[in-house]
Amino acid sequence: MLLVRNIRLPLSCKAPDAEAAAQALRILHIPPTKAAHCGVAKLSVDARHGKPVLVYTIAVTLNDEGEESALAGASPCVCFTRPPQFDFPVGGGTLVHRPVVVGLGPAGLFAALLLARSGYRPLVLERGPDLTRRIEAVQHFETTGELDPNANIQFGEGGAGTFSDGKLTTRVGDPLCAFVTQAFLAHGAPADIAWRQKPHVGTDLLRGVIRSIREEIQSLGGEVLFDTALTGLHSRGGVLTGIETTAGSFPCEQLILAVGHSARDTFAMLHRAALALECKPFSVGFRAEHLQTEIEKSLYHAAAGHPSLPRGEYQLSQHVGGGRCVYTFCMCPGGTVCAAASEEGGVVTNGMSLHARDGRNANAAVVVSVDGRDFDNEPAKAVAFQRQLEQAAFRAGGGNYLAPAETVGSFLQGQGRLELDRVQPTYPRGVTPYDLGSLLPPELAAALREGLTAFGRKMAAYRAPDAVLTGLETRTSSPVRLLRDGETLQCTELQGLYPCGEGAGYAGGIMTAAVDGVRCAAALMRAYAPPKL
Repeated sequence: MLLVRNIRLPLSCKAPDAEAAAQALRILHIPPTKAAHCGVAKLSVDARHGKPVLVYTIAVTLNDEGEESALAGASPCVCFTRPPQFDFPVGGGTLVHRPVVVGLGPAGLFAALLLARSGYRPLVLERGPDLTRRIEAVQHFETTGELDPNANIQFGEGGAGTFSDGKLTTRVGDPLCAFVTQAFLAHGAPADIAWRQKPHVGTDLLRGVIRSIREEIQSLGGEVLFDTALTGLHSRGGVLTGIETTAGSFPCEQLILAVGHSARDTFAMLHRAALALECKPFSVGFRAEHLQTEIEKSLYHAAAGHPSLPRGEYQLSQHVGGGRCVYTFCMCPGGTVCAAASEEGGVVTNGMSLHARDGRNANAAVVVSVDGRDFDNEPAKAVAFQRQLEQAAFRAGGGNYLAPAETVGSFLQGQGRLELDRVQPTYPRGVTPYDLGSLLPPELAAALREGLTAFGRKMAAYRAPDAVLTGLETRTSSPVRLLRDGETLQCTELQGLYPCGEGAGYAGGIMTAAVDGVRCAAALMRAYAPPKL
């Protein structure tokens, strides 16, 4: 396959996809009759100079694929590439029992998918319910304030990523990203995730994709037990021999642990089992909501609203005093702020958007980094810090999972006011005016004020005093990491245990978590053949 990059077209182009393909063939100096396929591989927008242009990469496959490599030098923007081929070797070790995967978020889902496709018939344990019951539980909580600690935006089939924007963006250049994308496409994800610069599925479509992947796992002999949490590990001589769960005990020699970043009871169990945990950097802050139209004016200027342009999204960062960084995270165009608590008496915010991204507001986490120095390098203190912030936010909201909120202009001056104007908060449980800075350690509140002020210099929308801040955002990533060997990917202190994904501290986001799940399953497969059950 040939990739022809950096084809730039104005927004005034009437049929930009077709024109980009035609330009690619002209650059290659070949007639259309020689191309078996000519289509969009990537589309992005360059709005840096105030006049947005569409930037295409076109993929071309020739009728005679043997001629492709010779055309790679036709222009500096042309390269020759081969689609990745995935080969997962199988080892000769003997498994008496089928492998177990704990957690059905992106990491566990894709670990189980690879194992199932390779004949291992995994047993998958998920502490929460299936998607249908999980969606009902989330809607019930949003309506009544009655929280189910095992069925919420953090726990249940699909993990925390199910209630998100469904972003598949990653800076990881791992070939396994293509494996994940192919699986998403095979199970009904939008075709454009194969070529968008910033691909997203949307929480509405992602649910069907997740359910379809789980059904493939089951059709290949995998078994999924919902409402089943891991509660303990059995070992002998540093080797895993079995597990305890809320559904009883199971023999287990190989366990992929993909519990997600909010499984605090599991972290405590691992600590009691004397497994090596360490503090991992994470971030805390709040959700910032702006009008989506104001975001697009900031990004696209006079071209804002043009039908060829995607919904505007952004990523901002600013290094501040004390060696910290304030940055935006999980930006959701046209989305809503979520009530993401998983423990009683705590308020947690997050964001999500549907595939259409057609909501009135944009939202993003605005957070500041924290790390081991803030917790004496003790993992238990890191978890306690998150919990204390969430409980303080619950009290500030006045109970019943209302969230504290204030406008940006008020926060910058520490006034604790919520003077609503154009931006109306979308947090479903409702909001209460409160001084958000008083809920955070003074150093972190000062850092967030400095960061927001800097964002206003970079982006006009952040100078709007009526933007709404809703708090607190505490679950940006896992606060702990369970140490694993770099080659075998097994826990350094317990053979047969594979710490995996966000919860174990090895991923951040849907794509990287899914890739880590594939990577851990492949490591298991390199050592063992499928069990003869």
